[in-house]
Formats: sequence, C-alpha cells, structure tokens
Amino acid sequence: MNHTAPGALRRRLITAGSLTAAAALALTGCAAGADAGDSGDAEEIGVSLIVKTTTNPFFVAMQDGAEAAADELGVNLTLAAGKEDGDEDTQIQAIENAISKGDAGILITPNGPGVEDALVKARDAGLFVIALDTPPADPEAVDITFATDNFAAGQEIGRWTAAKLAGETATIALIDLFDDKIVSVDYNRDQGFLDGMGIDTADAAVNGDEAKSGTYSGGDYEIVGNEASGGAEDGGRTAAETLLSKNPDINVVYTINEPAAYGAYEAFKAAGQDDVIVVSVDGGCAGVDQVAEGIIGATSQQYPVKMAELGVQAIFDLVKTGEAPETTEGLDFFDTGVALVTDDPQEGVESIDTTQGGEICWG
Repeated sequence: MNHTAPGALRRRLITAGSLTAAAALALTGCAAGADAGDSGDAEEIGVSLIVKTTTNPFFVAMQDGAEAAADELGVNLTLAAGKEDGDEDTQIQAIENAISKGDAGILITPNGPGVEDALVKARDAGLFVIALDTPPADPEAVDITFATDNFAAGQEIGRWTAAKLAGETATIALIDLFDDKIVSVDYNRDQGFLDGMGIDTADAAVNGDEAKSGTYSGGDYEIVGNEASGGAEDGGRTAAETLLSKNPDINVVYTINEPAAYGAYEAFKAAGQDDVIVVSVDGGCAGVDQVAEGIIGATSQQYPVKMAELGVQAIFDLVKTGEAPETTEGLDFFDTGVALVTDDPQEGVESIDTTQGGEICWG
C-alpha cells in the first residue's frame, strides 16, 4: 500500500517527460533531510542492488548511483548482477543471499518473470523490494518500481521517425530484447515506437502481432520482422544481418537500446547501407555521442542514476519512518522521466540536442 511520500523524497521527484525535469537530473547527492548523521541507530540498514548485467553501461551507472546514495545515507550496500541479460538464476541466488543475511531491502532490475517468486519470498520474509527500470509482471512481487515510462520512450522515437520520413515509405526492422521470454521493458519500447509511428499495435503487450504492412501517420509501411538482440552489440549486429537478409531495402531500424543500435549500425555499414534511420532508447554518454556522430538519429534518454538514488532513499525511509513513495499519477510505477535527444529536431516533436543531453547523460 502506498503512503504519502516523505518530504525529503518528495522534493526529489521529477515530472515525466518534462525537459525541465530532465535537466534537473544533473542533481548530485540524496535528499538532505535524511542523511547518515540522522540515522544514529545501532541497527545497520543492509540493501542489495541486483542488476541485469554489468556489461551494459546503464547498469554500471545504476550501481554508481546506488553506491553514492548508500554512502551518504550510511546504508550497507551489496552489489550483485546476472552474468548476462536474461540470467534469472544468478539473480535468484542473489535474492536468496539477501534474505539469508538479513538485508532490509532489495533493489532489482529483473531479468525475467522467473525471479518474481523469489521476490515474493523476500517480501514475505520482511524485506522491502523495489524494482528499478523494469516493472515485474506480478505487481505483488515489489513494493514499488522506479522506472522510465518505456512506452512513452518508444513513442518519442516513433513520432520523431514518422516526422523524419516526411511521407516516405517506411521499411522497418525491429530489434528487440528477447524472443524466449516476455519482459515489459521489451514490449513497451517496441510497441510504443510503433504507436508513435501511428501504426496499430494490436495487443500492446505482444511484439510482432501487428499488421506487417499498412499505413503509418505519414505514409505506407512494411515491417520486415522482429529479431532479438539480448540488448548487446553483437546481438544487434546479428539481428540486423538477419533482417537485411530478408529485405535489403530497410530504411528504419528500431532498437531496444544503444548497444544493440551500434551493432545494427555496424551491420548496415558493412552492407553498404548508409541512408538508414536508427533510433533507440538509453541516453548514455556513448549513445549521445553516437547521436552527435549521426550513427543514431534520435534516442530517448532515461536516468538510471536517478532510479538508483530514489530506490536507496526509499528503502532508507521505509525502514526509518514506514512511509513509502507514491506512484506517478495514472501509472502503476514511479516515472523517472525521459527526454528525446537528437541533433535533427522535427516539427511537433519536443527534443533536446546532444549538448544538452551530454550534460545529463550517464556512463
């Protein structure tokens, strides 16, 4: 059950989609009203942060943000990670370890629905459980989620793409995260992109069930196919090669994240395809640089450091006061905001440029 957010945390909340809020994400440190000096109890607050993998700069930045927040609040932070994106077994073991050592809470970016029974077990054992970045399929698995509105992030790059095409026929390749499990971040970004393009998504919780041809908001489209990348550069390259083998005339490439986007770019470059619109989600410093270089046309910037800071603060406040943060109005999670980063702004699509994005990027 959600209670009124404590004042120290409430002051740190940001408005989803607001560029002013995006700029505010350059904030450093945690809320002043709940620092380590106020926590003079003998009881130590232990928190485990369990990320998907440490091969993606997004999750490394999240770890850095959590460590900084934990240091300021006097929280004992344990770091753990899956061996790769999708590794549920290692995450389950880390959850079991957190229960065994009596942690007060767990922060987790779930690698899939297989971890959710273990999260419910942790809550039953009295731990506070907060998801970061990826809301679980079972809302009872966590107390709250701090995340990007991934559907909105997809919509932003979809709207930009439709405007950029200016009525040209869109031959679309969709490079997703998984093809062997269902994760909300995966279908929300993919389906949000299509929705932003003006394409009927059929079931918005299913990738690949939309009509393979029809009209988008500016003209005709054809979807060549969906391929999984695992969120990795080599996976993005392989996915793009597979899609190119089906149709060499692809001119729009949606990607789940920036490592996959760069891999896809390499595949298209090797095939001699230079005039391709590549869009993505992340907004890490490397990705912003790739936008500046013209490798990625536009990316939706999200804020992993903010997610981690808010997560550590929330567990601290839950332990100290019993109060929990509230979800964003109209959503079942707390939205940490998104901003479209591009150096090719399109009419009617709000964006920031790479100079602005570089000032608030991560990694």
